[in-house]
Amino acid sequence: MRKKIGGLALGAMLVALSFRADAQQAKKIPRIGILSLGSGNSLGLARRGTDAFQQALHELGWLDGKNIVLEYRWANENEARLFELAAELVRINVDILLVTTPRAANAARKLRKTIPIVTVIPGPSQNGLVQSLSQPGGNVTGLSRMSPELSGKRLELLKIKAVARSLGVQIEVLNVKKPEEIENAFSAAVRRKAEAVTVDSGAMFVLNRTRIVELAAKYRLPAMYIRSEFVEAGGLMSYGPDHTDLYRRAAIYVDKILKGAKPSDLPVEQPTKFELVVNLKTAKTLGIGIPSKMLMWADKVIE
Repeated sequence: MRKKIGGLALGAMLVALSFRADAQQAKKIPRIGILSLGSGNSLGLARRGTDAFQQALHELGWLDGKNIVLEYRWANENEARLFELAAELVRINVDILLVTTPRAANAARKLRKTIPIVTVIPGPSQNGLVQSLSQPGGNVTGLSRMSPELSGKRLELLKIKAVARSLGVQIEVLNVKKPEEIENAFSAAVRRKAEAVTVDSGAMFVLNRTRIVELAAKYRLPAMYIRSEFVEAGGLMSYGPDHTDLYRRAAIYVDKILKGAKPSDLPVEQPTKFELVVNLKTAKTLGIGIPSKMLMWADKVIE
């Protein structure tokens, strides 16, 4: 009789253990899709940003391969691939999508309007991705790369050829819609006696940064950029949001959404940390002296 009771107890224990194991296997591990226009090259700015994103997630308790899965998709600076890669991430049912360009965000929204999207892009409200920064109102939230004071500060820093003058400048907008028009814009700037140029942060300009830097040198125009990739490619200087800081903050959004928050309830935040990068070699080529005070301000100086 005792043997029968012992057998029944053991059987009950095995069944209970089996049920617990099945429950563990059934638990879904969240998948986070990362869609970037850049490349996975460890030296690239895009990869440095996603590394910062992953590290921040780690610090928040999310470990890739353990309690989350990170799905990276790199467009390798080929904008035409963004829709295809977005479709791939939607097809594998990622729970949240991190995107780095407005085009990537729009592609994901067209494919599935309910997937939470965290952005690290310029002007999400201007691109129609959110109703407003304070009230996104949909499935998109995150970080904007732009802030109201950024343009004025860039102009102030660019006045290095005439430090003693007042800051008053006359601005002329040279619209460029396709790569073939870039040189015409530089030529027009020279004809209009421009003393310097400032370059937008749109994807087309980033993808053509080497050509833009070459033309700035050809026409001997000091140029200010918003992203440090231009300066690393030989541009004069850049002033813009700290790229890795934005990615670290994007991890906080992902953490909140994984814990139940809705994107529509999470206001879009603007940059709080900025970086100044100066290329002294380019300044010397252009015959420009960089004030020592500016070099002290710079976060990075390329010699």
